[in-house]
Amino acid sequence: MPGLLARPGNQGLFPGRLGGHKTCESQQISSYGNRGYHSESSGPGSGNEPWTRKRSVMAKSPRTQSLPVKAPRFDEQERLVLPGSEKSPAPNAVHVKATPAKSMVTVSVIVKRREPLKLNRRGGRASGPVRVSRTEFQKRHGGDPEAIKQVKAFAREFNLKVEADPTSALRRTVQLTGTAADIQKAFGVVLEQKTIDGVQYRVREGGIHLPASLAGMVEAVLGLDNRPQARPHFRVHQPRAHAAAPNSYTPPQVAEAYNFPAKASGAGQTIGIIELGGGYRQADLTAYFKTLGLAAPTITAVSVNKGKNKPSTPSSADGEVMLDVEVAASVAPGAKVAVYFTPNTDQGFLDAITTAVHDAANKPSVISISWGGPESSWTAQSMTAMDEACQSAAALGITITVAAGDDGSTDGGTGNNVDFPASSPHVLACGGTKLDANGATIVSEVVWNELANNEGATGGGVSNVFDLPSWQTKAHVPAATTSTGGRGVPDVAGDADPTTGYTIRVDGQTMVIGGTSAVAPLWAGLVAVANQQLGTQVGLIQPAIYAAKAASAFNDITQGNNGAFSAASGWDACSGLGSPIAGKLIPLLAPASASAKAAAKPLAKAGKKTAKKSGR
Repeated sequence: MPGLLARPGNQGLFPGRLGGHKTCESQQISSYGNRGYHSESSGPGSGNEPWTRKRSVMAKSPRTQSLPVKAPRFDEQERLVLPGSEKSPAPNAVHVKATPAKSMVTVSVIVKRREPLKLNRRGGRASGPVRVSRTEFQKRHGGDPEAIKQVKAFAREFNLKVEADPTSALRRTVQLTGTAADIQKAFGVVLEQKTIDGVQYRVREGGIHLPASLAGMVEAVLGLDNRPQARPHFRVHQPRAHAAAPNSYTPPQVAEAYNFPAKASGAGQTIGIIELGGGYRQADLTAYFKTLGLAAPTITAVSVNKGKNKPSTPSSADGEVMLDVEVAASVAPGAKVAVYFTPNTDQGFLDAITTAVHDAANKPSVISISWGGPESSWTAQSMTAMDEACQSAAALGITITVAAGDDGSTDGGTGNNVDFPASSPHVLACGGTKLDANGATIVSEVVWNELANNEGATGGGVSNVFDLPSWQTKAHVPAATTSTGGRGVPDVAGDADPTTGYTIRVDGQTMVIGGTSAVAPLWAGLVAVANQQLGTQVGLIQPAIYAAKAASAFNDITQGNNGAFSAASGWDACSGLGSPIAGKLIPLLAPASASAKAAAKPLAKAGKKTAKKSGR
């Protein structure tokens, strides 16, 4: 970092006056009153006394009073590090060259809210945002108008184009496009081309440096670096010598084991699915659903940041896409499906979530995400921005289900880690089990752990980033290893072991696939069914499912482990609260305001009562 700030070798990144390297938290905008700076928010009554004194002196001289006080140009201001923007060097990266100066780059600038969302609180801890209407959200909780105005002015000064987007204010996202040369000057970064695992990417390291007047207005700048951010959490069953054939199921068979209502279909709902690669073929969907005796779902592909539905081979991310679509749409066969395709970057991931949450055309009531990575692989600004996007979804009554990871308690890293965005307290984190079922009867169900056979294990553990939510205070979550963490992962579970996986069609081939990637769309389908039956969107369901009376609505998993954590009675850090007994669970999910309405509406009859599994 000191090298970036040195005037002789900074390659023009910090034009104008520089007062040294500081973070945005160490300098308040009001301090610019002594330099003649003020914004529209620094007028009388704002507490900016230097500005007030200057106005009183200027009032004595008509000639002086007629001269407007201009803010300093952005390139003349002190540069501050955007908190949480520091990005570590890419491991095993090989430098190729500087990013070509004339190459085009588009970034997403995330601005603060106009007003913070109100939070429900229990025992001094957050319990999720207060539900608001879309009209109220648009009026009060979109992007701050002054922040958007300042970002656009900043863009003009650095020759950056503001991309047209009617949802920009709702998503609190301003997209800016410019040459790499102008982008580097605007954001105080150095862009390089490096190869990682044989593929060349645009890479930036260290912090992002913004003009001081944007401090507090901008929360994140994403898209400078286009390294892959997440990985899909699906596992294709690999036959082993002398091993028994997999006891696979169709998704409707898994739904039957979990007591999904027989006649409920999720009609009137749309399930959103986030995909960071891969694609689907309509011919495969038609053929697959025909084998299930179901009509193919109505499916819409939504392009985000030029992401496309690009099916290729069964060994690609197509397996993830087809698993997600075929599971969700077959357990909720009356629901529509919208798949949001986006590049595999932190920018693409966030933009896909905010696009889905504020999609006025498809209006998903539940969103399924089967991609993620260890918390340590994310920048703090990315996690904050994504968690806030999920908080917006919760405030609007949209449920987000997220796979908890397929690499056990380490999540593929060193020591214990949890996967993000599953660790966000505003999503339903979905862990994995190994299921043995016969129709509606569960013979046994244990924690999924096939690490010895190189077929993965459910993720789970304790967040090092997100605090313990109020609804987990009685769940006996293990202590976090950091003072800022505490949120336990996962919340719930479902069949994920590839040896008891799902029969899925991918690129013309039928295969058995597992992973927590199957559990997220399974629970998304359950939520769509619940929304239909209850006549309302259930939204953030954790306050309801962690209540004592909900214990009987789960198959409690008491056997197995994911490495560091073992199953136990009640919640545990490998299977959460357990797998669902949907017929009992759905009536408990109605928001308080809708309880009376739901009570008056008879629910569809569920299938046979699920038998207790062995070891429960």
